[in-house]
Amino acid sequence: MCENEKKNTHSIEMTSGSLWKNLLLFSLPLMGSQVLEVLFNLSDVAVVGRFADYMALGAVGSTTLLVTLFTGILIGMGAGVNVRVAHELGAENRKGTEETIHTSLLLCAIAGLLVCVVCLLFSGQMLSMMNTKPELMDQAVLYMKIYALGMPAMAVYNFGNGVLSARGDTKRPLIYLSIAGVINVLLNLFFVIVCHMAAAGVATASAIALYISAALVMIHLLRRKDECRVSLRKLRLHPKACKAVLLLGIPTGLQNGIFAIANLFVQAGVNSFDAITVSGNAAAANADSLVYNVMFAFYTACASFIGQNWGAGNKKRMLKTYGISLTYAFIAGAILGGLLLVFGPQFLSLFATEPAVIDAGMERIRIMGFSYAFSCFMDCSIAASRGIGKSIPPTIIIILGSCVFRVIWFYTVFAHFQTISSLYLLYIFSWGITGFAEVLFFAVSFRKIRT
Repeated sequence: MCENEKKNTHSIEMTSGSLWKNLLLFSLPLMGSQVLEVLFNLSDVAVVGRFADYMALGAVGSTTLLVTLFTGILIGMGAGVNVRVAHELGAENRKGTEETIHTSLLLCAIAGLLVCVVCLLFSGQMLSMMNTKPELMDQAVLYMKIYALGMPAMAVYNFGNGVLSARGDTKRPLIYLSIAGVINVLLNLFFVIVCHMAAAGVATASAIALYISAALVMIHLLRRKDECRVSLRKLRLHPKACKAVLLLGIPTGLQNGIFAIANLFVQAGVNSFDAITVSGNAAAANADSLVYNVMFAFYTACASFIGQNWGAGNKKRMLKTYGISLTYAFIAGAILGGLLLVFGPQFLSLFATEPAVIDAGMERIRIMGFSYAFSCFMDCSIAASRGIGKSIPPTIIIILGSCVFRVIWFYTVFAHFQTISSLYLLYIFSWGITGFAEVLFFAVSFRKIRT
């Protein structure tokens, strides 16, 4: 390891020092990065809701689950890169680190291109399967196709974010996304207010911003002087690194995708109500993205710290990392959920002006505000399992506990009551069941670790 990099103030030490302090210092910039990444889509919804009309809001909102599905896959690939690089850094394996990084860049770029092609070819069919309102369809399809053009850039950014986070540097990704985020908002306003492009305008702005963030992170990686430096001449698929990254990244990406697929049933249920309810749900769902991504910062920290300490053979520090990360995530979810319960109408007014839409959004917030904190038992345990190299079993548990359970709920409880509240309640019940199973799996797997 380069001596200069050891002293780099951007990096957080993972294998020594106070875990309470270091986990928090690591998570805060990452939290900002995660929230800014969500703000790309969030600002789209806000601008069309405030400066276009509720039809444009509904159109953009109708794509949220598809955007979440595909961005979740790419974020999952980045998470796989993060853990694998953390393992190699913890073991001080310079050659393994370099091979993992150059293999991962190619894998993530390929994944981004594949996602882009799928969205361009099948956006209409996927939105139809979700029972998107006919009056919203044209704008929703256009938004989705334009946004998809930015997916390769998103994949590259998440690759870079994964590498830098594994090194303990979460500040630079925040800076890069801050720059791209400001440009995104300014372009949103320009395209919608000046050019009157509505959904197409905000999608174009987001795609441009995604390429800016990817360019910034790649410029930095190309200029680094340590083992995390990217050299275009070294780009190739190393079999061992390729297998390791895919075994972590694909299940993690599928895990994120599974949530979105399960939520397609929720969206289909929401779409069975009127356009006001659909728009209110779209506005309120933005709170989900913000809360989840604040909490997700602690899950990434958990996986990164456990990954490095696993490589270094420090079992005691791994377990302490899990407990602290779980505590931080629960507190964050409880505080943010409470704030939404109190200031929900003000939050929703950022995305909608019609009182009926705001009232419809509050129906969701009243249930979700009490539920967010409990999702940490599921997600933090998954991150901890991923940190010790276990990603396939947690994904199977997710499929059973979230996807299958939610489908059953949709066709039983919701089919019986046919109320929007009965639809929203499936979240906390599925989180509870899946969380119990994930905690149990991590506990059993951790006992089997030999250091």
